[in-house]
Amino acid sequence: ASAQFQLAVPVAVVFAPGSVPGDLPRPLPFRDVQEMEIPVNLRTTVTTRYETIYRSTTAQEEAALGAATAREADAALRPLQDASLGSLTMYVVPETSSLLPQGINVYVGKHRGTLVRAGEGLAALRTRLQQLTQVMSFTVSSITAALSDRVPDGQLGPDARRHLKSSLGYEITFSLLNPDPKSHAVDWDIEDAVNRYVQPVLDKLSLVANFSVDSQILYYAVLGVTPRFDKESSSFLLSAHSLPHVINPVEARLGSNAASLYPVLNFLLYVPERSHSPLYIQDKDGAPVSTNAFHSPRWGGIMVYNVEAPASPQASLPLHVEVDMVRVMEVFLAQLRLLFGLSREELPPEFLLESPGNEGLADWELDRLLWAHTVENIATVSTTLTSLAQLLDKIGNIVIKDDVASEVYRAVASAQSAVAELAVGHLHSAFQASKEAVTSSERAFFDPSLLHLLYFPDDQKFAIYIPLFLPMAVPILLSLAKIVRETRQRKKEPTKMD
Repeated sequence: ASAQFQLAVPVAVVFAPGSVPGDLPRPLPFRDVQEMEIPVNLRTTVTTRYETIYRSTTAQEEAALGAATAREADAALRPLQDASLGSLTMYVVPETSSLLPQGINVYVGKHRGTLVRAGEGLAALRTRLQQLTQVMSFTVSSITAALSDRVPDGQLGPDARRHLKSSLGYEITFSLLNPDPKSHAVDWDIEDAVNRYVQPVLDKLSLVANFSVDSQILYYAVLGVTPRFDKESSSFLLSAHSLPHVINPVEARLGSNAASLYPVLNFLLYVPERSHSPLYIQDKDGAPVSTNAFHSPRWGGIMVYNVEAPASPQASLPLHVEVDMVRVMEVFLAQLRLLFGLSREELPPEFLLESPGNEGLADWELDRLLWAHTVENIATVSTTLTSLAQLLDKIGNIVIKDDVASEVYRAVASAQSAVAELAVGHLHSAFQASKEAVTSSERAFFDPSLLHLLYFPDDQKFAIYIPLFLPMAVPILLSLAKIVRETRQRKKEPTKMD
């Protein structure tokens, strides 16, 4: 299935007084469009259009830029800038501005605005603006990762298949594994931790998909690998190459994936048994991992939580353990960001990124996710409908009901609408249309009226009916043969003449 994408990003570059470069091509305000093509494969092309308007600050914006710090300026500018999803506003401040700390030329706020030092001239400024659009909307790698099913393997970066695939919903399961309840009585206040740390992030992501969260405690659940004892540190070690073998035995106990319609993200907190404590995870180079945790792409993460040995050997068992949820949730939220592809890329030292606070992700990071998911959804719909068409071609006697046909039409219309909205830079409506297209295409593909025909091809019919009809057919065929023989016999006998 071929697909043409045009991604239009509305950008406003706003010059504060004293920051306008002398070599501007024409007087402010003016518009400028820059296009770039992303190579995917022969049948899929992605064209990106940065539609930039260059203008001077308004009086209100000028007043907001008079704030003492970049963070205060960012907060004051928020109500004044374009709040639509996918749009970017870049405020150019004079080279001498004290808003930005020493050595920092670019400040990325937690909404959709940035502060940029003017630089030597237009060329230097353009380079900074280009880097910013790459950071805040999408990069070649984020789009090729979204279209990874269509990209030849050699062209994909190492992270392309790490991120979760776009889905209408996700299920998140937090599990506490206590393999040694005789020694450790472990308590964790998971409900409060989810409400305080996870829910704000999921509220922000609710635009992307529906989320459900549950938790469980599993007793006597052990890791599938025996850790190695290290005499020097008198501790137990799990090496990087043994980590993949940890997941399978544990997963058998989780039991959440079987009944789920949506991808399940597993976050496991493992309290090692007393005979294997303390337990540390090593990276590929043999160095201890600071978080004592690891994540598995598209699956989830595991954190090992060591319990301090009792001060006196006569301490009564089981030991009461109260889990420090702040430390645990920091790790799990970082893993959640990694799974959604929200990990912050390596940036030049002159960039300063504002931390998103307890919301867990900045507005522009949400936009980044939506760009990638919209493109992926449209590509998925195209593949699903192509597969359905090929299938219907193969099954000659298929009857397509009206409701299946209308779902197909709806999927095509929604996908076309999503493509059109992307081309004019309306990210929110494009994403919603792409979600509707996915829903309709899946309803059509998995419709029960088509499903039984898939599993009942013609050769299967012969295989089923011949054994039923053959016993009845044998006497009938023998009788027919006898009748034919007798008829021939009669013809051969000469008629009697009186």
